[in-house]
Amino acid sequence: MASSSEHPRTMQAAVFDGPDPCLSLRRMPIPEPGRGEVRIAVAACGVCRTDLHVIDGELPSPKPALIPGHEIIGYVDALGAGVRDLRPGMRVGVPWLGHTCGHCRYCLDGHENLCDAAAFHGYTRDGGYAEYVVAESAYCFSIPDAYDDVEAAPLMCAGLIGYRSLRMAGAARRVGIYGFGAAAHIVTQIAVAEGRRVFAFSSAGDDQARQLARDVGAEWAGSSDDPAPERFDAALIFAPAGYLVPRALESVDKGGIVICGGIHMSDIPAFPYRLLWEERRLVSVANLTRADGIGLMRAATKTRLLVHAVSYPLPDANVALADLRAGRIAGAAVLRVSGDGRSA
Repeated sequence: MASSSEHPRTMQAAVFDGPDPCLSLRRMPIPEPGRGEVRIAVAACGVCRTDLHVIDGELPSPKPALIPGHEIIGYVDALGAGVRDLRPGMRVGVPWLGHTCGHCRYCLDGHENLCDAAAFHGYTRDGGYAEYVVAESAYCFSIPDAYDDVEAAPLMCAGLIGYRSLRMAGAARRVGIYGFGAAAHIVTQIAVAEGRRVFAFSSAGDDQARQLARDVGAEWAGSSDDPAPERFDAALIFAPAGYLVPRALESVDKGGIVICGGIHMSDIPAFPYRLLWEERRLVSVANLTRADGIGLMRAATKTRLLVHAVSYPLPDANVALADLRAGRIAGAAVLRVSGDGRSA
């Protein structure tokens, strides 16, 4: 373990105290890793719509004096007792899922994402809007060398949720994607690499998002108000807009599936049963598993994904959140945290 004398006593962090949605930049004690944990010097941290849901009060009971952020890329700085799989200096990614019990029926059945005792970075434990973060070593991922720190950060949630959503779509060949942002632009590239056809929907007037969709391989891009150009086998919804659910159901073919990929969504309006009939399915994606992380890293190694990221310095965290909330970002937003050149 590195000596505490090698580090300053405090770190810079962006902190959410609630109910004020504006983060405050302050000095905080540098955390010490416990048994099975590592301390990570943060290089970059993605700004996710889930962070907005936490800050805007749409997700209940966040940790008090919370440091948000769960798309973390950094370098192992210190090891807690019992850590054998990581070593100082290794680059790792830290996702939303930070702990599970390992013995409940969900964990034992391969559904640790549903564990009742799960803990989450940037929500129930501190995240990566800071110079250092502590994480359990078992929930850290090795990152492909082809991606710099800023490019890699969105893979830790946008990429993972997109990947899990696509896996839930099974062998669907025609995939409609509603809400074309960070998750959508990553998963589109994976889907196209797998030989699937992708159709993208974005907010009316968002020409920038539609151009991004075409740039990453979608064969059609239009407004969410437009009718689908043809029937889909699956529809993925990443926008937190419940009104899109009936529209997506109407766009999928018999036996098709609609997958809601967000952690929060506005209420779904009533819709006629005929939209669900003929064995159409409506499901949600909850969190992620470590198996999803391993699978995504393999996919990102096989196919060099083009991650479109707008980067901000850590002190501009509120600016990044405001831009994301206002829809001014095409692709992903990322905070640059490291000041020593490790982050691209």
